[in-house]
Amino acid sequence: MWAYESIFYQIFPLGLCGAPQENDGIFEPRIKRIIDWADYLHDLGIGSVLLNPVFESSTHGYDTRDLRRIDCRLGSEDDFALVVDELHNRGIRVVLDAVFNHVGREFWAFEDLKEHGWDSRYRDWFITNFDGDSPYGDGFWYEGWEGHFELVKLNLTNPEVVEYLLDCVRFWRERFGIDGLRLDVAYSLDRGFIGRLRVLADELGAQGGPGREFVLIGETLHGDYSQLVGDGMLHSCTNYECYKGLYSSFNSHNMFEIAHSLHRQFGADPWCIYRGMHLLSFADNHDVTRLASILADPGHIPCAYGVLFGMPGIPCLYYGSEWGIEGVKGAGSDWSLRPALEQPEHTEVTAFIERLIRARTARDATTGALAPASAALAYGSYRNVVIASEQLLFERACEGARVLVAVNASAQPAHLSAGELAGTFDDLIENGEPVELNGAIELGPYSVRYLAARG
Repeated sequence: MWAYESIFYQIFPLGLCGAPQENDGIFEPRIKRIIDWADYLHDLGIGSVLLNPVFESSTHGYDTRDLRRIDCRLGSEDDFALVVDELHNRGIRVVLDAVFNHVGREFWAFEDLKEHGWDSRYRDWFITNFDGDSPYGDGFWYEGWEGHFELVKLNLTNPEVVEYLLDCVRFWRERFGIDGLRLDVAYSLDRGFIGRLRVLADELGAQGGPGREFVLIGETLHGDYSQLVGDGMLHSCTNYECYKGLYSSFNSHNMFEIAHSLHRQFGADPWCIYRGMHLLSFADNHDVTRLASILADPGHIPCAYGVLFGMPGIPCLYYGSEWGIEGVKGAGSDWSLRPALEQPEHTEVTAFIERLIRARTARDATTGALAPASAALAYGSYRNVVIASEQLLFERACEGARVLVAVNASAQPAHLSAGELAGTFDDLIENGEPVELNGAIELGPYSVRYLAARG
């Protein structure tokens, strides 16, 4: 699966492109701004762009009005198709945010329900009760997502609803050539519906041929990820457990936390739960405080990305965070996390992340397959080697290839000793001369090393 070997880049188009927060009904091809980022994304080494909601909605994109229309604040179908084509021309795939659990109150079928009540042919598209009333005084009660009545829950056990949504996916693939979906609040979706969606994804992937698999990635905040990811279900889901461990370990000077989470998920012990799974890993996204704002020490930013790109999973960057922009999640609005940006910047942090991406995605010039060390980072096993309050050394290994990821989160130099640190290594980040080690390594302040063992 191409997604397991890619670096994802998440963009919130309504934010990045400077759209008004309320739908004003005015067509404006703001989505084309993403084309101005295409060369930057290609040069950075991004393999797939994840676009948060692009379909017609009332405000933030998750209160959908129509799943077959591009939001007028972003432009037309042709505008969006041009963006997808420009990304594809640079070898960058496109994954869309699919909001299938709920719609907005202005969704066309719910508008019909409000107008015709019991007599609406779309009455059973939603979970309704005509013995009660909604907070909006509709004359009937309906289920809102987690009590948010502006987000009307769809009845995903209704075959007509399921077919409508599957037809939307077919339309997106045929019209725009998209490469997969990020499923909003996947943990709330009916499991039978997810199974139907996987069947369709497999069909679309088979029609596309090699390298054109259709990926399904679910948003999952908690619980057992294996209940949603696997054969007949999703290909991946968001790894919120390690997201929390990532920033918390640095803030608390306690690398044992992230080391424990990674071993619990991907270690070799029989009780480790997600071996072989490729979870979407991230340092921040459109729903949480930016990494540069949540870390107490700015020196930890490159260290956190060093862990992110070295650990198992599919690394995902959130637009702007790769050069350190800030953003704090608010009590009533997340727009501060989704700013308008004219153009990308390139800082020392960006340059460092670019080197991490090269280490993660290097390919054999002859076969086109991942280089052995990159394959170890994408597919390899996980093993903790040295854990200390401010240092972590772990090993990724796959089919004879072995990479040691060493992180020093201290403002002071650090000395690490381990039998695994003996031999000749290639420095994947610096691409310098081979490194000869005799069972120990000196790490500079706030430093990360990816060491690929030779022989």
